[in-house]
Amino acid sequence: MDFLLIIKAIVLGVVEGLTEFLPISSTGHLIVVADLINFHNDGRVFEIAIQLGAILAVVVEYRQRFTRVALGMFNDSQAQRFIINLLIAFLPAAIFGVLFISIIKTYLFNPLSVATMLILGGIVILWAERRTHQVRVHNVDDMSWKDALKVGLFQVVSMVPGTSRSGATIIGGLFIGLDRKVAAEFSFFLAVPTMFAATFYDIYKHRDLLHASDLPMFAAGFITAFFAAWLAVRTLVRFVANHTYEIFAWYRIAFGLVILATAYTGMVSWSGVE
Repeated sequence: MDFLLIIKAIVLGVVEGLTEFLPISSTGHLIVVADLINFHNDGRVFEIAIQLGAILAVVVEYRQRFTRVALGMFNDSQAQRFIINLLIAFLPAAIFGVLFISIIKTYLFNPLSVATMLILGGIVILWAERRTHQVRVHNVDDMSWKDALKVGLFQVVSMVPGTSRSGATIIGGLFIGLDRKVAAEFSFFLAVPTMFAATFYDIYKHRDLLHASDLPMFAAGFITAFFAAWLAVRTLVRFVANHTYEIFAWYRIAFGLVILATAYTGMVSWSGVE
């Protein structure tokens, strides 16, 4: 067993869990940190797989909601509406992902692309937070199918690494009139079908790269991602009740500038830099 590899897996698991549901791009952070610690053990498959740990944290945190929806999916109109909204919001990214994800991974999965999108995304969040919000929807159950579709279209943008899935859907939700807590919670709920689908699709495509010897590494990343994500979800819901997302915007901009500065000065030899 390679203990150094296990330590790297734990580091990436913590990064995945803490950043998956914050508007700062988990994929972007995984790409940057994996590059920084020289993690290249079929990393893309590992990075996708440990997202399951983060997603299970949402399922556990909102287990009562998911149980109620599952039990009422055949006879409860509210539960049926919730499921339909999730499916509608899920479809745009699913279609776009099947068509373009290979191209995106080939050309944009590198630290400099991530840095650029971190900065641009931070600027968008600052702009979004400083405009006047007109809140129409104060509860997830009050969302219409049109609201769900709009959030789903915002999620498509997040397929570019460094953009942030949660950031795109939460800020997109604010744009269309969702309450802060509603935007955050629907983003969490939407992550479940989106990331389950993405994870199993990617694992199936790269199944030949999976080996039994990698199980300890995957387990270490999975477990740490679960607990870090559970902490992040609980913290974020409480945070957004009384704060804006500006702190995350400034963090994105600062982190992106650090990556660009270290690349320009040669302090760090980032991949993708000729």
